Amino acid sequence: MGKYQDLAEKIIANVGGKENINSVTHCITRLRFKLKDEAKANEDVLKNMDGVVTIMKSGGQFQVVIGNHVPLVYADVLEVAGITGEASDDDEGEKGNIFNRLIDLISGCFQPFLGALTACGMLKGFNALFLYLKLYEAGAGTDLFFTAVGDCIFYFMPVAIGLTAARKFKVADFTGLAIGMAMVYPTIQASALGAGKPIMTLFANTILESPVFIRVFGLPIIANNYTSSVVPVILVIWFASRIQKLAKRLIPEMLQTFLVPMFTILISVFFGFLIIGPVITFLTNLLGSGFTALYEFSPVLMSVTVGFFWQALVIFGLHWSLIPLAIINISTLGFDTILAASFSASFAQTAVVLAMFFKLKDKKLKELAIPAVISGLFGVTEPAIYGLSLPKKKPFLISMIGAAIGGLITGLFGARSFIMGGLGIFGFVNHIDTANSDISNMITQFIAVGVAMVFSFVATMLFWKDDEVTEKTEVQNEMGVRKEIVTFPVQGNMMPLETAKDQAFAQGALGKGVVIHPTVGEVVAPFDGTVMTMFPTKHAIGLVSDNGLELLIHIGLDTVQLDGKYFEAYVEQGAKVKRGDKLVSFDIQAIEEAGYSVETPVIVTNSADYLDIIEADQQADVGNSDELLTVLV
Repeated sequence: MGKYQDLAEKIIANVGGKENINSVTHCITRLRFKLKDEAKANEDVLKNMDGVVTIMKSGGQFQVVIGNHVPLVYADVLEVAGITGEASDDDEGEKGNIFNRLIDLISGCFQPFLGALTACGMLKGFNALFLYLKLYEAGAGTDLFFTAVGDCIFYFMPVAIGLTAARKFKVADFTGLAIGMAMVYPTIQASALGAGKPIMTLFANTILESPVFIRVFGLPIIANNYTSSVVPVILVIWFASRIQKLAKRLIPEMLQTFLVPMFTILISVFFGFLIIGPVITFLTNLLGSGFTALYEFSPVLMSVTVGFFWQALVIFGLHWSLIPLAIINISTLGFDTILAASFSASFAQTAVVLAMFFKLKDKKLKELAIPAVISGLFGVTEPAIYGLSLPKKKPFLISMIGAAIGGLITGLFGARSFIMGGLGIFGFVNHIDTANSDISNMITQFIAVGVAMVFSFVATMLFWKDDEVTEKTEVQNEMGVRKEIVTFPVQGNMMPLETAKDQAFAQGALGKGVVIHPTVGEVVAPFDGTVMTMFPTKHAIGLVSDNGLELLIHIGLDTVQLDGKYFEAYVEQGAKVKRGDKLVSFDIQAIEEAGYSVETPVIVTNSADYLDIIEADQQADVGNSDELLTVLV
């Protein structure tokens, strides 16, 4: 649970409880709830709540204005409420290509229990370490205890994913749990896998040859072990969502409470055992065999490739496509080489940021470096990547090369990981082979991480120079008062902020600024700085200048609901920009024809850090080179 758990609990309670929430999303500054009954929300309590700026009701949404840290609050709201944030059955489905949706699906299924997954993995790792140190004997009560608490979530993986996938596909929670439980039910597992001679063999003498030990309704069930599996249960739950929807249409409402889950569980589990599970198992086994074959063909090439690209995959969320494969490898082969090859990446990133600390000229960035290093040592590198190395470009590339060198060493020595355990410094014990108390793989990782960190640190010190903070947009007068100039990011007509149609902006709740009514559908950088936030729907962008001024440019009102339509972004989050660089374009006419206002608030979100913010005189159709705000420091 994150740092905003208390705030999330209070917000949920005062919007009428999680039972009153149809869906929740967020934009750049606010939580956007779709409530079943807005009358149940305690508006006065929410308005005066610490951590809440104000509330708004617009476009059928109940909006709780938080500020720039809304993504963190949103994550805790989802976890506290036990919801995914997706729309109800009547809402429009998630957009994006199939690949992006697949990545989102996998990450969505794992995200809710990653903490528990990591905790159990750490316990497994510590048990392996304690056994190696002979603090107790294998098979002793203490060993059995640690094995139970460490293995539980891995062994019953389909149960956990049954719940999270049910929420993803809008199946009743306990229906999803029941399906996951059925797939790992001990008796059916033992019968299906069999111990004697199979009653028949399907696809004999082919790569898909499958023994059959039991029949259900006279039909053969292919032997499969679904404990610790990932993909089969996700597909079964997806199939269950279709059955549940059909059952709700066919079964009278007064009988749905029991009959809908009964038929959903019965039909989906049967077809899961008969078709879905075997087909997915065939495919994943083939994929695992292919990856294993690649490793056997060239372990060095595979390890270097995984090490080099791992952090880039993390940035785009693509690493989730490899996590299930790693779990499959561990559950079927007993070990994995993918995660072993990627293990040095977080340490290389950490070493780069440590070197940057000694060379950074910007005091604000320098203050971020040490916390990022501490976080990175525990395997959490997002602050280091987004806040420091990626915006500077070359340090990020150096960290990728360092991780590739670490991957090279793991490939040369054939390092393996044996559990999905802790991250960062807690991850070394993942590489202990408890079957024979072998710590050679862990020693290899110590060497790989050490070499990767030394290279990354030295290379950053030698080849990177912080020469980007040269041109200042800040001027200091004789009295010691400094000022920073913000030029027009959007060409158009400027109006006072209090004229904004959105009251959260008009009341200055999010900071001081102005409103621009665009005449040209283009946003450019109003100073030299960094793109700190590029919202996926491209309707809002957060910038921070080289001197620390934080600016929010919010294109239109409620345009988040367009989901990126009529917008095009030319920069990504973390990009360095110069004054005048093109950031976003938007189609004014199309947005207005869709029923949305294009008035654009431009807000200094850290207004409290400054002595004063002086607006330029009202002007009509002002160009991008003209001064918009003068900020006194």
